[in-house]
This record gives sequence, C-alpha cells and structure tokens, in this order.
Amino acid sequence: MPTGYEPLNTLKPVGEGIWLIDGPAIRFYGLPFSTRATVVRLENGDLWVHSPTRMTEALKAELVAQGPVRHLIAPNWIHYAHIADWQAAFPGAQAWAAPGVAARAASKGMELRFDHDLGPQAAAPWAGQIEQIIVEGSAVHREAVFFHIASRTLILTDLIENFEPSKIPLWMRPLVWLAGITDGDGKMPPDMAFSFRDKAALAEAVETMIAWAPERIVLAHGRWYQGDGAAELRRAFRRTLRRRA
Repeated sequence: MPTGYEPLNTLKPVGEGIWLIDGPAIRFYGLPFSTRATVVRLENGDLWVHSPTRMTEALKAELVAQGPVRHLIAPNWIHYAHIADWQAAFPGAQAWAAPGVAARAASKGMELRFDHDLGPQAAAPWAGQIEQIIVEGSAVHREAVFFHIASRTLILTDLIENFEPSKIPLWMRPLVWLAGITDGDGKMPPDMAFSFRDKAALAEAVETMIAWAPERIVLAHGRWYQGDGAAELRRAFRRTLRRRA
C-alpha cells in the first residue's frame, strides 16, 4: 500500500554521511504504519543502520556503493523484523539489540542472531560520533536513542509518532487524532506513555536529548522534523517535563 513517502527502499540524503530509507507500511494492531531506517557512515567508512527496513537488490547496491554495512541496530522490542534479511545480504554485519529485543523475537518464534547488547553508553565502534542512551522508566518499552553529532540528528524510533492525516487512510485518521499523534502535535502514543510509570526517569532521558541540541529528529513513523529539534522535544514531552519541574 502507498505510504506517502515514496520512493521507497532507496537512500535519501539527510546531511553529510547520513541518509533515510523510507520503507513499506507494516501492520501493527491492524493499523498501517509507515517505516523508516536511518543510515550513518562512520569515520572509518563503515555503515551503521538503525531499524532496518525491507531489503531489496536495488537498495543493497546503493548501500554497497556508500560503504560496507557493519552495524545493524534493533532499537526496541518491536523493531527487529528485517534484521535477518540484512544479515543475509551483509554477512559481515554485526547485529546490536536493545533490551527486550531478543526475548521478544524468541517469543514470536524467530531465531535471530544478535551479536551485542546495546547499553546506556555509545558502543566502541561509534563512540565519539554517535551518542547513545537507553530510555528508562517503562517495564515494557526500553528504547535505544542515538544522536549523530556531525549532523546534529537525533534518531528516535517510537518515542514520538507523528502521522500526517493526508498520508493515512480516512478510517485511520480519527484513531490517530484520538491518540494525539497527528502531525502538528506528534508525541508518544498513549499506550506507551501509560507504561512509563517512572516519569522522572523518562524526563531525565528527554533532558539528555535536549542537551544534545538536535537540529533534526528522525522518527520511524510519520513526518520527521527537519528543524528546531530541541523545541520539538520540549513540545512533545511537555507534560513529562512539567512534572519534572
């Protein structure tokens, strides 16, 4: 089905050494969600891929032209579905899993190989180039968040969803509006927000992201923010930050 972010499965430049890949829609709770990966070229030329989307031969050729794919990032417990396809396409790549990913995949009967766990600090291959934290506060959703220093790009997955009404089916628009994740005021979906019982831990993570002073914010679902990144964080998490104050 169309996502509104065509062309799909191709590299789209964001800044120097960083690209997006808009992928096909997936069904989640019966709703069509657009998907998006982020690719960063590290200083040594290796490619780092966040939340890999569908692999195609044409996309593989584009990636090979930019450098060797070495790191595949599964940033949270619901973003890992295409890891195996990318491992098959790039046998030399290492797969990195956020907390809860391996257990979730196993519960779904998927035999995935993860080479490393993601922790609260940047892993050695990208230390000094990409900042990293694990957002705590929920027993369900623990998301690895990244900040590409050179392009000042914050890379989120599901902590903010920002659906453009014109790009989703008519029947889905009232549901997105009721959830409060319509473009113009995109934010954390309510079911996820409810799972964050430790609001202080969430606020601390948001304050860390704001302190990075991002210019851009890449999201997995919906319109991403091409400017005023720190202001968008303050807006999206205003209730959380208000409690912190």
